[in-house]
Amino acid sequence: MKTIIFFLSFFWLVACDAQPQKSTDKSSKVPSAVGKMDSSDAYWRKTLSPEAYAILRQRATERPHTGTYDQLWDKGVYQCLGCGLPLFYSNTKFDAGCGWPSFFQAIDSTRIRYLNDFELGYPRTEIRCARCDGHLGHVFNDGPPPTGLRFCLNSGALKFIPKHKDE
Repeated sequence: MKTIIFFLSFFWLVACDAQPQKSTDKSSKVPSAVGKMDSSDAYWRKTLSPEAYAILRQRATERPHTGTYDQLWDKGVYQCLGCGLPLFYSNTKFDAGCGWPSFFQAIDSTRIRYLNDFELGYPRTEIRCARCDGHLGHVFNDGPPPTGLRFCLNSGALKFIPKHKDE
C-alpha cells in the first residue's frame, strides 16, 4: 500500500509540474533585436556580486520569500541583472504564493530561452536571458489567464527599473 501511495504521489507531482513545450536547442539563434552577449567567466566574476554570479552563471536558487522583488508591487520594468535586457513588465506580475517573483508573460518571447531541466529528477523548463544566457528561474503551466504560465524568477537575477510618476 505504501508503494502505491508513493508512486501516485510521484506521478501527481510530475503531472502538476508539467512544462510548456518550448525549444530546448541550446544552439538556437538569438533574434538580432535582442543581440547575443558572449562574455568570459572572468568578466562575470568581476561584474556580478557573488550572489548574482551564483544565480545567473551557476544556476543557483535563492531561498523562497527572501528575494528583494518577491513582494514589490511598484510599476516598472524588470531587467536581466547581467545585461540589462528588459524582460517583464510589472503589470504581468502576480502573487503566486511560491516565494519568488512570478509573472504570467514576458515582454517578448524572444528575450527568453527555454531549456529542459531534469536536475530534480522530474522535468521542468529552465528559463534564461536570451542575450547573456543568465539563469533566471523556471516557467510552469500553473499560472493565471491569459497565458496559464508562471515565470518563477530569482530576484537576484533581476534589476527593477521603476516607472516615473509622469509616465
